[in-house]
Amino acid sequence: MEAVSDTAMIRLSPLLTLPDAVPSPEDTVDSAVAWHYGNPFGEQRDATSKAAVIDRSNRFVIAIGGEERLTWLNTISSQLVSNLPDGHSAENLSLDVNGRVEHHFVQTDLDGITWIDTEASTGPDLLAFLKKMVFWSKAEPREGSELAVLSLLGADSARVLDALGVSVPTENYDATALSGGGFVRRMPWPGPNAFDLLVPRPALAEWFTRLRDAGATPAGTWTFDALRVESIRPRVGVDTDEKTIPHEVRWIGGVTDPGAVHLEKGCYRGQETVSRVHNLGRPPRHLVLLHLDGSAEGRPETGDAITADGRTVGRLGTVIDHFELGPVALALVKRTVPADTELVAGPCAASIDPDSIPSYDDVQAGRAAIDRLRGR
Repeated sequence: MEAVSDTAMIRLSPLLTLPDAVPSPEDTVDSAVAWHYGNPFGEQRDATSKAAVIDRSNRFVIAIGGEERLTWLNTISSQLVSNLPDGHSAENLSLDVNGRVEHHFVQTDLDGITWIDTEASTGPDLLAFLKKMVFWSKAEPREGSELAVLSLLGADSARVLDALGVSVPTENYDATALSGGGFVRRMPWPGPNAFDLLVPRPALAEWFTRLRDAGATPAGTWTFDALRVESIRPRVGVDTDEKTIPHEVRWIGGVTDPGAVHLEKGCYRGQETVSRVHNLGRPPRHLVLLHLDGSAEGRPETGDAITADGRTVGRLGTVIDHFELGPVALALVKRTVPADTELVAGPCAASIDPDSIPSYDDVQAGRAAIDRLRGR
């Protein structure tokens, strides 16, 4: 289980009072919201084939005003957001000077405000960093606790929103305003037809009830994490450690996926490492999907070492029971470990899903230039 940071601000969700709501385990960062509502596998199934609404109101929300908010944020983060249009969103990272991931967040610019939502456990640290970096810029970061996050997943999710009179965003990362405040944005994960709703916190229970009554099954963080693991989408502090760089966990933008790092933007903290790995090297580890032996006594935990022939070759991230895949996990594993290697994770055997291994067939620009100089 992922541990709760000392900086976490625990705000118990009012939705925990709903019938059948089972709180997430106390020693996790999601302890303030529901883990499930009595049928976790059924909830996962509905979150793919029908629709399910998930309380993620423990997400830490930040609001940034000021006319220079986007150009300022562009200089201290990994994504190209200087010209982010109104009603659009992006995933973004804050890196340290060595290019290691400190924060992952989703931002949406709407009506002159940039809204950021991030991990509950590290959100206060991100806000403190943003405030420290303002200097003379016309940017005003503050806690945005007036909004709370709900996620709506599943094949019927757009229909549910339409039934409530919501203007449904049609493209990933687009956002539209909600009547009464807040907004809805379309996300590319976990799974297709995923939406985040940032709603006024006092209306959280009302929005949850309206979505449920329109056909969405109440579901918990178990469902969200199971589909996130299936999508191979990492979570900071759970699937990452203090050494993680963006290339290891699929946060580099590409042709079809903008990721959380733009490779052609100007200078920002940690850019040197990002550029060096992209142009000349390969990441030392990569994020993969592991299948776990469900017959073993006991279950591995986040942070456990992954070994091969007694040698440590990786670190275990999110461990979850998926309604179709069974017990699975995300793991950071050394890139040189073959897909068919017999692994051990905690007390049980594990194997890499070969389809989850990233492709390394591309020719890096820097390496190709060096080869040309050497006459290869």
